Amino acid sequence: MKIKCPKCEKIAELGDDFSYVKCSHCSLDMSYGEYVKFIAYKDARYSDVLGDYVSDTKGTTPGTLDDW
Repeated sequence: MKIKCPKCEKIAELGDDFSYVKCSHCSLDMSYGEYVKFIAYKDARYSDVLGDYVSDTKGTTPGTLDDW
């Protein structure tokens, strides 16, 4: 699957099993989880996506991306 590279903004490839993201233009090579975190840190509009990776939010309060 083709996605937008978070580093160079060109076309990157997302593995069919969502295991990796690779960009041949800027040599980006990371796992999908790292990609999601990278995007969330780069663009505040996506910061709520990090909540999908938290198993239990009971007893926690909202914070900044640095808290993740």
